[in-house]
Amino acid sequence: MTGEQFKAYAVQRALQLGFAAAGVARAGAAPHGDAFRRWLAAGRHASMAYMAEHVDQRCDVLVAWPWARSVLCLAASYAPRAERPASIARYARGRDYHRVLKARCRTLADELVEREPGLRTRICVDTAPLLERDWAARAGLGWIGRNACLIHPTRGSYLLLAEIVLSAELPPDAPMEDRCGDCRACLDACPNGALVAPRELDARRCNSWATIEHRGGLDGDAFDTGGSVFGCDLCQQACPHNRDLPPGEIDDLAAPGPLAAVDVGTILAWSPADWDAATRGSAARRADHASFLRNAALAAGRTRLAAARDRLEALAGHDDPAVRAAARWALERLDG
Repeated sequence: MTGEQFKAYAVQRALQLGFAAAGVARAGAAPHGDAFRRWLAAGRHASMAYMAEHVDQRCDVLVAWPWARSVLCLAASYAPRAERPASIARYARGRDYHRVLKARCRTLADELVEREPGLRTRICVDTAPLLERDWAARAGLGWIGRNACLIHPTRGSYLLLAEIVLSAELPPDAPMEDRCGDCRACLDACPNGALVAPRELDARRCNSWATIEHRGGLDGDAFDTGGSVFGCDLCQQACPHNRDLPPGEIDDLAAPGPLAAVDVGTILAWSPADWDAATRGSAARRADHASFLRNAALAAGRTRLAAARDRLEALAGHDDPAVRAAARWALERLDG
């Protein structure tokens, strides 16, 4: 089997397994490795210290895996089957994408090894030292948009990325041209100015960082989380490339899960056991119980949810100081 035939088989099987797009890049240095180092030096990764680990590996596939010759890049769509208002970011409403995508990548990698005995593979889904958007863009899956997300021309930016690093040298795909133009919709949509320039995200101002990664207090007056309790889709919702998208192919990602319908009032009443049951098997489990209560209180205050008063009054005496402060801030908003 020639390299071209092997690549065609890999891409075809990826699509059959439910990925929305697949392509190949030649292993080597990441195109924006220097920009990533500058981003870290500026502190724009906020409290996410893990992003500053293994920097040399992140910036060059060959440092991480010297045997690598190609990177098979994959994108799975999580564009929802049924759109509805929700306080949980779209990507976290279904099953945990790490598990979903790793299982499909494992199936694909095993089949590739069957076709090419002796082939070495390394599956990467979010947590590996790899600049995923860089590789997806280099493999022709889309371009890095002004909202700092990978954008595919027909599948938008509601995409989850995965990679299989290969020891086989396969013909690479050509990158796509940027199609954002001078559009500012995403930059203008962010309530906290987290997109400090096109394609430059300061996580310290980002609702996703604040509601998912940050532990401790949040100043409701200084930080507008809107009605969000976990994550944020505002810069993607504003993107014209995300209009009228076909739904994702993988049910576990695109079909509405239990968190798609949960509202702020319900979350405010969650006990630790309720949080455990609601987030089990979901990427939303990244935020702990106290973070959910804090975020829900801020959302209730920001949207002036009068029906939440009783729950907010109860949380104003919560053991966690961040939850207490958020609940008291929300009550002041209701009374203001």
